[in-house]
Amino acid sequence: MDAPAPTVVLLLQMGGPATLDDVRPFLRNLLSDPAILAMPAFVRIPLARFIAWRRAPHVIEQYRAIGGSPIGTTTSLQAAALEGALAATGRPMPVRVAMRYVEPRAATALKEVAALGARRVVLLPLYPQHSRTTTDSSIDEVRALVPRFCPDVEIVEIRDWADHPGYVNALAASVSRALTDVPPALRDHARLLFSAHGLPLRYVTAGDTYPDRIAATVAAVLDRLGDGAPPATICYQSRVGPVKWLEPATETAIRQAAAEGVKALVVVPVAFVSDHLETLYEIEVTYRELARRAGIDVFVRVPALNDDAALAMALAEIVGTAVG
Repeated sequence: MDAPAPTVVLLLQMGGPATLDDVRPFLRNLLSDPAILAMPAFVRIPLARFIAWRRAPHVIEQYRAIGGSPIGTTTSLQAAALEGALAATGRPMPVRVAMRYVEPRAATALKEVAALGARRVVLLPLYPQHSRTTTDSSIDEVRALVPRFCPDVEIVEIRDWADHPGYVNALAASVSRALTDVPPALRDHARLLFSAHGLPLRYVTAGDTYPDRIAATVAAVLDRLGDGAPPATICYQSRVGPVKWLEPATETAIRQAAAEGVKALVVVPVAFVSDHLETLYEIEVTYRELARRAGIDVFVRVPALNDDAALAMALAEIVGTAVG
């Protein structure tokens, strides 16, 4: 019999639809989250069903265009890479995945934690910048289910790693590689767009620190890049609905850059550690076309870090610090 695992790491991620048939249930689960739609359940649940029904055909076509969501596969690769990095640093720990809106969900993951005989579980959200809509939503769900599945386990929470040096170095290295795709003749007319997932402004007004943490990541990356980096702008994508969201929108930032004579855009998906619909369709397809029509000659999308070994090592350092 295997010895009990004293500590298990749970990677927390939102997940994505594995098939086109999963798109509507995914949207329904997402919108049913009170951290996303902050209203009473008797209003939120029917509204979530209606919005999912209405948006699903459009979103299905986007997923069809990119060949489906890769986030499940990518997160599994990240878990394996982190497990390897932990072992390499002398802290072997099993790593499991808990998705917020698709399987394997928190209940499934906690059954595995219990089966492993864990005495401690580290909750590591794959959202570098803390927000109540992502980080807190995922952690709160796990905490609510722990008494049912493994009541004696100790919980260690990691809620933010926006400016962790290992993460920042990995992201800066990725941006540096992308900058080599800008022709030398255009480097004086280039701009970095750090595009983060948007957030309705009401959450920020209520105290969500997400934009501050995005700014911390960007400042740290620019510091690593040094004086030779192009000018940079923080912007926000993926807004939905009529409410006021964080600004500037990425679409606005692209048009503004073009109006200012920028000829090369390097778009950094700063809040995303996995390529997903927001990067592979919204940035790669929608924003690329917008930039072309606005007069931008070169458009470079920086890939998400995905299973980059440097990200895995950074996550291993973050876990190591958290467990002491």
